[in-house]
Amino acid sequence: MTRDSPGSDKAGSGTILFGGSGFLGPYILENYPGIISVGRTAPATANRHIHIESLANLDVLRDVDFDTVIYIIGNTDHYNLEKTALDRDESTAFDYHVTPLVNAMEQLKHYPIRKLIHFSTILLYDRERISLPVDENAPIDPYRTRYVLSKFMAEEACKFYSAWMPIINVRLSNIFGPTRLERFDLVHVLIRQLLEKGRASVWTTKPERDFIYVEDAAHAIVKLLDTDYQGTLNLGTGTSTPVGEIVQLLRELSGCPIEDEGRDVNGPMRFQCDMRTLNSLIDWEPRYSTAQGVTRTYELMAEWAQQ
Repeated sequence: MTRDSPGSDKAGSGTILFGGSGFLGPYILENYPGIISVGRTAPATANRHIHIESLANLDVLRDVDFDTVIYIIGNTDHYNLEKTALDRDESTAFDYHVTPLVNAMEQLKHYPIRKLIHFSTILLYDRERISLPVDENAPIDPYRTRYVLSKFMAEEACKFYSAWMPIINVRLSNIFGPTRLERFDLVHVLIRQLLEKGRASVWTTKPERDFIYVEDAAHAIVKLLDTDYQGTLNLGTGTSTPVGEIVQLLRELSGCPIEDEGRDVNGPMRFQCDMRTLNSLIDWEPRYSTAQGVTRTYELMAEWAQQ
């Protein structure tokens, strides 16, 4: 079974997606109407949705015809997740990234699945020992924070369940794009501040990051379903964009000031994904440059703010 082109009636047929009400999920569903959403909350798209109360019980999938899975359950707010307390009954990074994944895969292993895609993070790479561009074999430092540790533990769970199903573990770069959700990536935080306060601030404009527009990521992910690959791969653009360029573009688009606080950088000064693994597997390249993606993100979110 192969994916049809985006927008066709059969696009994504044979695939179920967990996480359709989040950030990335709706972009995948909108472009591939044949993909079935599974979760507690129905997405805003027209895709078929199967309601479940919990990932602990997936019995409703017994009558569903599927052989590929996209799993996007998690929480990207790694700053605030570090503040959650284990003794106050608060959800931690492990509650978002480890337990639900194991619950799901323990049941999915009984289905004839030919590909499952799981999402991790480039934050796993050891920022003190990387060399650019960063490939999948670069050193990692999984013990830096609880958030990063939870992602590492999720990757280890994927290795365990790969005995039952082929799994691609996607280490996702700095993804961004228009959304009505509260997100914590740089582009979204700045735009929210600009739209709500008429001004914004950034820790520092010095770092360079590998930014990928959400719709570009969506197309790459669906293409990966039809590959024979299993294991870890990076998903970015393979380019490095200075934060200062994004800040200047948003100043011009909004006409509002953005302050550079001159604080110490969090993470490596520069990061760039080595994209050779992904490029060897699929015919894909980003349709949006970082500047085009930021412009589209700002314009759409500004339009929504006026509604």
